[in-house]
Amino acid sequence: MKKMKLVLVGNGMAGVRAIEELIKLAPDLYDITVFGSEPHPNYNRILLSPVLAGEQTIDQIILNSWEWYSDNNITLHAGKTVVEVDRVKRIVRADDGTEAPYDRLLLCTGSNPFILPLPGKDLKGVIAYRDIADTHAMIEAAKTQRHAVVIGGGLLGLEAANGLMLRGMSVTVVHVAAWLMERQLDDVAGSFLRKSLEERGLKFLLNAQTEELLGDDEGRVKAVRFKDGTQVDADLVVMAVGIRPNTALAESMRLHVHRGIVVNDTMQTVTDARIYSVGECAAHRGIAYGLVAPLFDQAKVAANHLAQFGIGRYQGSLTSTKLKVTGIDLFSAGQFMGGEGTEEIVMSDPFGGIYKKLVIKDDKLIGACLYGDTADGSWYFKLLRDGRSVHDIRDRLMFGESNIGDTGHEGHSKAAAMPDEAEVCGCNGVSKGTICKAIREKGLFTLDEVKKHTKASGSCGSCTGLVEQILMFTAGGDYSAAPKRKAVCGCTDASHADVRDAIRTQRLLAHDAVYQTLGWRTPNGCATCRPAVNYYLISTWPKEAKDDPQSRYINERGHANIQKDGTYSVIPRMWGGHTTPDELRRIADAADKYKIPTVKVTGGQRIDLLGVKKEDLAGVWKDIGMPSGFAYAKSLRTVKTCVGSEWCRFGTQDSTQMGKDLEHALWAMYSPHKVKLAVSGCPRNCAEAGIKDVGVIGVDSGWEIYVGGNGGIKTEVAQFLVKVKTSAEVMEYAGAFLQLYREEGWYLERTVHYIGRVGLDHVKRRMLDDAAGRKALWEKLQFALDGEPDPWFEANRAAVDVRQFEPLQPGAAGAAADETANAQAQTA
Repeated sequence: MKKMKLVLVGNGMAGVRAIEELIKLAPDLYDITVFGSEPHPNYNRILLSPVLAGEQTIDQIILNSWEWYSDNNITLHAGKTVVEVDRVKRIVRADDGTEAPYDRLLLCTGSNPFILPLPGKDLKGVIAYRDIADTHAMIEAAKTQRHAVVIGGGLLGLEAANGLMLRGMSVTVVHVAAWLMERQLDDVAGSFLRKSLEERGLKFLLNAQTEELLGDDEGRVKAVRFKDGTQVDADLVVMAVGIRPNTALAESMRLHVHRGIVVNDTMQTVTDARIYSVGECAAHRGIAYGLVAPLFDQAKVAANHLAQFGIGRYQGSLTSTKLKVTGIDLFSAGQFMGGEGTEEIVMSDPFGGIYKKLVIKDDKLIGACLYGDTADGSWYFKLLRDGRSVHDIRDRLMFGESNIGDTGHEGHSKAAAMPDEAEVCGCNGVSKGTICKAIREKGLFTLDEVKKHTKASGSCGSCTGLVEQILMFTAGGDYSAAPKRKAVCGCTDASHADVRDAIRTQRLLAHDAVYQTLGWRTPNGCATCRPAVNYYLISTWPKEAKDDPQSRYINERGHANIQKDGTYSVIPRMWGGHTTPDELRRIADAADKYKIPTVKVTGGQRIDLLGVKKEDLAGVWKDIGMPSGFAYAKSLRTVKTCVGSEWCRFGTQDSTQMGKDLEHALWAMYSPHKVKLAVSGCPRNCAEAGIKDVGVIGVDSGWEIYVGGNGGIKTEVAQFLVKVKTSAEVMEYAGAFLQLYREEGWYLERTVHYIGRVGLDHVKRRMLDDAAGRKALWEKLQFALDGEPDPWFEANRAAVDVRQFEPLQPGAAGAAADETANAQAQTA
């Protein structure tokens, strides 16, 4: 039978979801062609914010790879915008002349960001925030610009502001309303959110009406002026003030448009039954939805009718909003603002950052607004949706599902107590029973596998914790084990675990042996896998496997951090933050001699010389005469200390000496990622040991050791490991933990993520329950570090190519620029 032709206009989440559902129902019914304006496969637009913040990459948010289209015999025209549809001849035409005939057409043109019609809106540096191109533009701007203004205090605006702040910009959020996210939060929750974000460094101007964007002589934005005459500096202006359905193509086709492309309950346009529409561009019963869950419901109905089943009906959606704004959990549903004839139950804890408001009318829950603690959001939404009387549970309603006897939950038991029909993933309409069935029947073991087979937690991610709990009690496994099966890179199907196991069990000592043994598709590897393989070789077989400098990133090859202008940063070692007048004089003399423009004290209690020319590096190292600080490497960075009992009247232990001993013992230790330690002499913890990879705190009877802290983009508090009595024990336990991390951590995995993957109980078993094993780990680390060369002074032993420090010859500037660009790409 000859296949019909289906054309999808719009390669976004809603349209491609409809295709996915259609393929499940009728895989051989259509020849499918997809047009997408962006030069990318289908990706999760919701996760652009983590990309902007540096927490994820574009590759990590791709929903359907290029291979998915070819595997399903779908013709994809990426980077081509449809500009005309001939409804008589049933032909679609793109802007480059590409044509495709159709029997059925699926219009999923999405929405456009709304740009305020202000004077100056066309200046350079004024952008919207909607797609990958906008995200890249902001990332690039943050590299060179200082001041950003985000117009719009809704979810998207706050995520953009947070991402730009994390990229180093000073950010002001301008919002016309009296509080943030006024469509999702009431004034109290909005004020909680503002206070929390201000503490992180964001600035806010509320009730602010923008009048004009001011530009400089080169046509770039320089300031934002308001109607009251005030203004703020702005090198970048991001407009995040809402979206509008993209109906331009539909209007040119003479389809009925009112608040969107008007569709009926079968998602067919009311003008032409051969044409369907779903997503943000579609208007159903007068509503154009912008949340993922209703769009995916629409996609299922459209797929049902395209598959000629003819039984699906979309009757609208009662929506709730469960969000995570820069790490803060929010939930709202229904008439959460209250009003005439309603009653409100409110719990407010400003100090704890918790706010709950429940709105009741006629003994029924009609609205909920939660800030900080949203664990019961799904339960409240179910009560609201079902219209159940809450008269019998009114006195316990505020305290959540765990206090309602027959449907309780406590901690991880919430997942176990949920009925199978309970909805877990609102975006994709996935129930607990569906997830459990997939886990048991398909043998799923990781979160990534559950996402792949059920879609649960694959969209906004707010249900991820609940899905993890279901995995834990259903599969009995470690839900965080996804990296075990994730390929190192595109050169191979081998995971990090496969590579480490092969190197250890087959005694592989060189890159070629690894690539041949594991069947690498690319004979010499790539920039992603070579550094990982190199680390696994030298950490598994110290003094036997040969370090390959060309398999390291440029910073590690040059033994200094390259800066954005092509110069370098030099940070010498200062043991435990301790220095001497003689060292300081040598640093000052070197700064004068080599005309180093910036000398800065670092957060790790060292001195950073910024702006060193590459040809001066060797001279600077020689003149300051101090050991390498390894500030450029995946290695031990610093051991931060307070003055401890030697000087401080509160100190209980000699933290400075303890820190110096640790740093001397661990110096030149390469690891999966950078490692930072801290030692505080008393529980006042002035050295901030609670957010370090290894933190040591002196107490009256000895030392407490904490592991897995992280003070980076997302602050993680270290977890208590053990209390010991002597300094020697501190050295043994800290060293053994770091060697365990060296042996079991994946390359570029911080200690906090390593512990999250294997579990703190596993670490404690190896550290606390196996004394002989602990001592063996400490001895192995000492063996690996014994006699390690200082790359600044022992170039031959450290395999440093000193030719790179020779002055550039005329005509070599282009090569230097390429090197700088490559380094920035590697470290971005």
